[in-house]
Amino acid sequence: MLGLTIGMLVPTALMLLLVISTVRCLPRVQPAQEARPGAASVLIPARNEVDRLPACLDSLLLQDETVLEVLVYDDHSTDGTADLVRQYGQRDARIQLLAPVALPEGWCGKTFACAHLAGHARGEWLLFLDADTRLAPGGVAGIIAAAEEHRVTFLSPWPAFLVNTFWEKALLPMLSFVAFSLFPVRVSLEYQHASLGLAHGACILAHRETYRNVDGHQAVRGEICEDVCLARVWRARGHRGLCLDGQDVVAVRMYRSLREIWLGFQKNSYPAFRHWWSFWLFMAFHVWCFVLPFIFAPVVVTGRMTALPALLAVACILILRALLAIRFRVPLWSALAHPLAELMFVGVGVSSWWHWTRGKGVTWKGRAYSGRVP
Repeated sequence: MLGLTIGMLVPTALMLLLVISTVRCLPRVQPAQEARPGAASVLIPARNEVDRLPACLDSLLLQDETVLEVLVYDDHSTDGTADLVRQYGQRDARIQLLAPVALPEGWCGKTFACAHLAGHARGEWLLFLDADTRLAPGGVAGIIAAAEEHRVTFLSPWPAFLVNTFWEKALLPMLSFVAFSLFPVRVSLEYQHASLGLAHGACILAHRETYRNVDGHQAVRGEICEDVCLARVWRARGHRGLCLDGQDVVAVRMYRSLREIWLGFQKNSYPAFRHWWSFWLFMAFHVWCFVLPFIFAPVVVTGRMTALPALLAVACILILRALLAIRFRVPLWSALAHPLAELMFVGVGVSSWWHWTRGKGVTWKGRAYSGRVP
């Protein structure tokens, strides 16, 4: 047992060191006081977003003249999304509605919507936003300023997660945990290898000419996880891209119920991997490092000190979860909910694998997607 528990402790201790490095060196994106007149086209794909879109558009009304235009693509909505955008357009002429066109074969809904929006944009910079995203005043100018400061043509500010319900507070912090517990931030800042590409689809800034040179969303047209795939394509084709801490400029409420969280994670979990074996290796790693220590640690209470490394592994996990909770401004108690969140993460991963490889795929926003990871 001692060898097993030491095998749990070593990787968790190393990840704790990595997280400490991350919270210390991950640069922040700040709102800018100085406008860049007409620099940005804000592009929003919207499919049945009548309830979520108003907060996003309200935040854009507070932006300065950096925003040249706000283009919203009505992706065949069946609610009042189109009428809502027209109403906002009467308040601010920068807000314009793009009518739906047929989805070409081989494209996912969001990737086509983004490519279609980019084809109509006139700004030097393209800022892709999800409909549930909100920007702080001066946010657009601040994101562009950060891109210029770091000399990149692709920048994804990692957003603040707005969480209201118990399940949101307990489970959504897993996004930052999964992203940054293994991601070498310091290395990604120095080296532009494609494997180090990272992005959050809620907010992505891209230089328009470079976007066209790398074929933009056309290069990832069939990808469900188009954000990370685009970040990697960007780097693979010789251009600089980064993912920075954008909580001071971007916030998003991704899901509002346990069902939405499950379906959202289920949609992305398996397709996020290029090969079936890498998916299962990642799942096994999470079970070994982040589930089993919580099972072995109680043995210490019975006096069997061979389980002490497992107890230390639990301490490492809780500390790194607490550090990430503080850095990404989610409830600190979410760290204590780690065993529940981890079991949920593994369960939804297995469900994602089943739906993508054995079932009929997944349905998201009324569209069915299916396929197999090689």
